[in-house]
Amino acid sequence: MSDFMPIDGAEPEPAVAFSVDATDTVGDVIDVLALEAFAAGREPYARSRRMERIRPDAPLRPAGAQVMRMSREENREQVLARGDGWTLRSVRWRGGSGMVEVTAISDELCSSVLDEALRDAAEPPPPEEDRVDMGFWHLGAHGASRSQRSITAATWPEIRDNYPATAATAIDRLTDVTPDDISGRLVLLHGPPGTGKTTALRALAREWSKWAQFDCVLDPEQLFSNPAYLMEVAVGEDDDDRRWRLLVVEDCDELISSDAKNATGQALSRLLNLTDGLLGQGRDVLVAITTNEPLTALHPAVVRPGRCLAQIEVGRMSPAEAAAWLGTAETVPHGATLAELYARRDGRTTATPPPISDTGFYL
Repeated sequence: MSDFMPIDGAEPEPAVAFSVDATDTVGDVIDVLALEAFAAGREPYARSRRMERIRPDAPLRPAGAQVMRMSREENREQVLARGDGWTLRSVRWRGGSGMVEVTAISDELCSSVLDEALRDAAEPPPPEEDRVDMGFWHLGAHGASRSQRSITAATWPEIRDNYPATAATAIDRLTDVTPDDISGRLVLLHGPPGTGKTTALRALAREWSKWAQFDCVLDPEQLFSNPAYLMEVAVGEDDDDRRWRLLVVEDCDELISSDAKNATGQALSRLLNLTDGLLGQGRDVLVAITTNEPLTALHPAVVRPGRCLAQIEVGRMSPAEAAAWLGTAETVPHGATLAELYARRDGRTTATPPPISDTGFYL
């Protein structure tokens, strides 16, 4: 028996047995070993914390910790370390984010070990110029997970000339929106591929950065089919940051098409509930959707009056607009998308996407 008493003075739990087989990785073994003292009751307190932009040389453990296991896999590096009355597991994921999990004999020790492990571990924040923080959600084996990245984003005036006049005027109005102006909760950008819908949203993230946090959902089909995932993303935990949040859901044509109710079941209903139902009233959340479908192909419940804060068609530039963009006397009889104009300017086929340096991740 150990020389301390677990929570509420109860007797320690009996030893816990774990089993592994050939399908488990060395990282899975570290996961199990990190839980052993907690499961057995010897270290009944646990805390964990995620961090973005971790310094490559940060040890993620207190000085003097005894390293018990270390593994390096394709996507992560893990360390299991121990000290007097505590166990620590650190994880680094490819891309610079990471997590530290601590179990200990007391909550105070648990907190102090965690704080020491993460002290000075973060990279200094990147320059704010030309960048904006964006969250990325996905549903993993252990539930909803959010990573934050600092991405490049032009200001809206810098890229305004890349859009047809009607779309540019509509986006002008959208970038000027403040929290006091919000009526509908849905921002809908529709139009053919390559017209710059995503690039416009990135510029909007920069224009709204003082009052809104942008989160991109990487698996929207999971988001609207899994109520627990949706609650975690849409509601989350109460904190001191009371900024609005805008969830970016890209290329979800099947979710909002005219036959979406039949094709996706409750997914459409949950989207509508998030934008103006009871769920949407719980937090200050907006949803931005991009789709390649024309407006007439969308479900009438999505585009009904009052639901959309903005409903913007981002289409092809007219022949005159395309010629003006190219800055030559060259004619463009049928107009062009932004992707086609970049390809034409650079002497490439229109099937080749424009360079990342000019347009961002994608159009």
